Amino acid sequence: MATQELEIKGKAAKAAAHRLAFLSAEVKNRALHNLADDLLARNEEILAANRADYQEAEASGMNAAMLDRLMLDQSRLEGMARDVLTVSALPDPVGEVFDMRTLPNGLQIGKKRVPLGVIGAIYESRPNVTIDISALCLKSGNAIILRGGKEAVRSNCALGRVAQEACSRAGAPEGAVQFIEDPDRALVNEMLGMSDVIDLIIPRGGAGLIKFVAENARMPVVTGGIGVCHTYVDRAADLSQAVAIAYNAKVQRPTVCNALDTLLVHSEIAGRYLPLVAGEWAGAGVEMRCDERAMSILQGNANLKLSPAAADDWGREFLALVAAVRVVDSLDEALEHIERCGSGHSEAIVTADYGAAMRFLNEVNAACVYVNASTRFTDGGQFGLGAEVGISTQKLHARGPLGLKELTTYKWIIFGSGHVRP
Repeated sequence: MATQELEIKGKAAKAAAHRLAFLSAEVKNRALHNLADDLLARNEEILAANRADYQEAEASGMNAAMLDRLMLDQSRLEGMARDVLTVSALPDPVGEVFDMRTLPNGLQIGKKRVPLGVIGAIYESRPNVTIDISALCLKSGNAIILRGGKEAVRSNCALGRVAQEACSRAGAPEGAVQFIEDPDRALVNEMLGMSDVIDLIIPRGGAGLIKFVAENARMPVVTGGIGVCHTYVDRAADLSQAVAIAYNAKVQRPTVCNALDTLLVHSEIAGRYLPLVAGEWAGAGVEMRCDERAMSILQGNANLKLSPAAADDWGREFLALVAAVRVVDSLDEALEHIERCGSGHSEAIVTADYGAAMRFLNEVNAACVYVNASTRFTDGGQFGLGAEVGISTQKLHARGPLGLKELTTYKWIIFGSGHVRP
């Protein structure tokens, strides 16, 4: 039965993808407006399903980070609806013609943006992904096959139904949004072998899921989402600004991939800066895992949660109110640490030194590199993309938050006037 469900929905998605590629922006936007409205109008149905998922996950011993990702409330539903409307307001990327030029022989040649086709998404815990990916795929002319984790199956089924019905009322093709309801893990293997149906797979979840998908998929994969994020406070930093940035990056939502994991502080300002940021973090309950120099500056303050950093704390994604703290003697030392321990996700420098800022931007190898800003901005909505299907730490075919244009490819278009090759 599981395989049969996947085959049926795969064929429906493939058929829908052909029609979606030529669907008018008007119909796509009408479907997105329906979806935003229905998320709020059917909030009781959605939240009841999510409460059942949450209670079961909590009883099973799911950790706090995953529970936070699983939970929906009215505020999060309203945020999802706003993101859908933002996507609807963005320009339709499909059909955009760019890089047109005329060759010396008179041929006019350029590129036209087209959808990828059918996208498969395999994800854990976060039911908002069901809506984010559905909205972006619809607007970019792609069909989507969604396979969420069993911990959120009720939530995802409810949200999947809302998305399907919103599309149907607008006149979008049946099969544009497909949600695999069967939680059988064998379906993941089945999906990864469907290269005749699925054009791109996007895994969202823990390191184990991402590694498994990358190693077993028979179609292209966009991986990412594991964020070991550093903030380096330079000797030329504005200290009050540096405190606010580090506080936001660690505390605002610690269970997500763009939260701060390691704080690097220049030795020239560490004695002044570390007590300031430690005091702010202490109020939020942050545990600081310190190297010897950071510990010597902060020890003796009974209000702080301090412990010596272990070797595996460097390069660790905490997803909790925990941060590793290291004192460095130079920008070079900070850059070396990030190169060795970073995951290529998001890195930040706080400095008033233009030269230091430009070196950091140029030399840090990450999808998103910040100067004087919190890494918490690495997000499709915050980047003006409306939402994202994921955050890629790869270099091909896209990097960072994946929005509408990242869900398209292009074809060459050539205009002649009887041209033949000599």
